[in-house]
Amino acid sequence: MAKSRALITDTERERLSGDADVEDQKRYVAVSRVRRRIQNELAEDVELLAEHRPDLLAELRDVVCEK
Repeated sequence: MAKSRALITDTERERLSGDADVEDQKRYVAVSRVRRRIQNELAEDVELLAEHRPDLLAELRDVVCEK
């Protein structure tokens, strides 16, 4: 089974961690894309889970809110 991304792509992981030797603009774009996903797509996903699959929302909270 192919690995899917959660919030950050492999390329964005490299850029955000500093492992990729790229210009600052590309790091800025990676930050912007992740921020947009957090503010838009993730918020919508949480609403859907709250309404239709609270069990999955609880799992998400466990991962995100872990200590």
